[in-house]
Amino acid sequence: MILSRTLEEKLGSLYRAGGRIVGGVYLGRGQEAFSAAAGIHLRWGKDVYGPLIRDQAGRIAYGEPVIDTLRTYLGTVTGPMRGRDGNIHRGRPKVGYMAMISHLGSLLSVVAGALFARRLKGTLGDSVGATSIGDGGTSTGAFHEGMNMAAVEKLPLVVSIANNQYAYSTPTNRQFACENLVDRAKGYGVEGYSIDGTDLLACVTTFRTAFQRARAGHGPQIVVGRLLRLGGHGEHDDASYIPDLKKHEHEGRDCLAVAQEQAISHGWATQAELDQWIQSARREVDQATSLVMKEATPDPYRENWQALSTVALVEGNEG
Repeated sequence: MILSRTLEEKLGSLYRAGGRIVGGVYLGRGQEAFSAAAGIHLRWGKDVYGPLIRDQAGRIAYGEPVIDTLRTYLGTVTGPMRGRDGNIHRGRPKVGYMAMISHLGSLLSVVAGALFARRLKGTLGDSVGATSIGDGGTSTGAFHEGMNMAAVEKLPLVVSIANNQYAYSTPTNRQFACENLVDRAKGYGVEGYSIDGTDLLACVTTFRTAFQRARAGHGPQIVVGRLLRLGGHGEHDDASYIPDLKKHEHEGRDCLAVAQEQAISHGWATQAELDQWIQSARREVDQATSLVMKEATPDPYRENWQALSTVALVEGNEG
């Protein structure tokens, strides 16, 4: 969570500096506990993960190197997307790390499809899949179709729903009529959990149960986290549509501050250790940024810009 917050603060500053980052910057400030608690239960190269724009903490917990994030945002040829795609559409499908799809809801079908394909090939084993969505994204047809298919096939899938109160600027009372999004789990015939998304301990405990249930053959699990994003939809958005009173409600708590308090009170870490982690995160991010800033971006006079589906450009055949 600390590393994610530090990295995203750097991304925000690079965006505001102008010219260094092309495209939008969407930060997960306020959602780190909910995201990281899912990511730590996934195994790089064994499980399938399809994160969204506010899942930087989950990406790091899953195993994505900080330098991959910076290389993608700064568009260098050394990054996983080789400077060919938008800065949030990064991934390594060959190891089960799916690139994000901006059309919300679609990624659920991709992760479910990957799990189903492994089952058909007899390679599923104890693999589990995970993806996330915001409250607004659950209203899409793609989400419904993917969730329904995963439920019917009883796939080992954990779906995180970050109920951050707004789909961009649309409040939840204009999105869905049910009292709580977790109520939808019953309609799909899957197990659901509703938790305080600002409480790290609650998030870790609940996701541990959800992943254990999914791996044990109990089908898809839906985890809904109640929280508030601590900023606009993106760095271009001032979030003026969010009432000041809403920011001071329980869901508006900074999950990182809550986690640090929990760490000290439960004896997980001392204040000195927390301070050390913060300094270590800053050094790691600064060093990676310094390195990536010197790396080359794609040369339009040398690139052939063929589609990635071309045999010569299939992942693993870059040479």
